[in-house]
Amino acid sequence: MAGLAAVAVGGLVACEPGGLSTMSVAYTTDEAATAELGRRDVDVRWLTCTAKYDGDRQAQRIAAVDCTGETGDGRDITVTGKVTRGVGGACVRGDLRADVGKKQVFRVSGLGDCKSATPSPVDPPDTAGSGPRPTVTVTVTETVWCRAGKAGCGPVEGK
Repeated sequence: MAGLAAVAVGGLVACEPGGLSTMSVAYTTDEAATAELGRRDVDVRWLTCTAKYDGDRQAQRIAAVDCTGETGDGRDITVTGKVTRGVGGACVRGDLRADVGKKQVFRVSGLGDCKSATPSPVDPPDTAGSGPRPTVTVTVTETVWCRAGKAGCGPVEGK
């Protein structure tokens, strides 16, 4: 079932003409930030990202990204920033910062691998429409198995 959900989201992300939607920005930031934190030896238990349009700064379309999560040992994870360009499912470019607990883990101008494709601008909301477009929350759920007696395990033994 999780594989079907990933394929469905991947399909939505891959077929966006002209620019990236907030859903694509949130999904790609979630995937790329989780991978980058892992490369920096952070055990990511879960991470959830949202994105919303944040105006048009000097002809660059901007999406504000806000991610929250938790490490395997219970520390809070936050990833925040502005995304100006990206390739859905592959990379985002802009100004992004990640904190684990009270420590900054990284501040980068991009996450992911954009070498395989040309980044697209963030797709702006339709100003002729009936108002602002909704933001999208992308949640990644991971089942964590643990041994009986391990601290932090829920009431179900072995799960």
